[in-house]
Amino acid sequence: MTISEKPHLKSRFEDAANSMSPDQEGAIRILANELHRVNEAVMNCVNHGLSIELQRVKRCHSEAGYWGDMIVPVIVKQSGKQS
Repeated sequence: MTISEKPHLKSRFEDAANSMSPDQEGAIRILANELHRVNEAVMNCVNHGLSIELQRVKRCHSEAGYWGDMIVPVIVKQSGKQS
């Protein structure tokens, strides 16, 4: 599968949303809002002369078999560049 063959994010979310409980929908809304804030913070860092990479540091698991990735920001140094 190439990148162009992947379904658009919105349609993938809509497909998954059809089978979610109200609690799950609320949890996803919170996650989406927080990810938007993370993306804004990354753009702010980039605008201030930093390169940022988000790296998975671990994965959390529930007893029911569900999992989620935990991430941290890593500052990527640019050789010879300063703001």
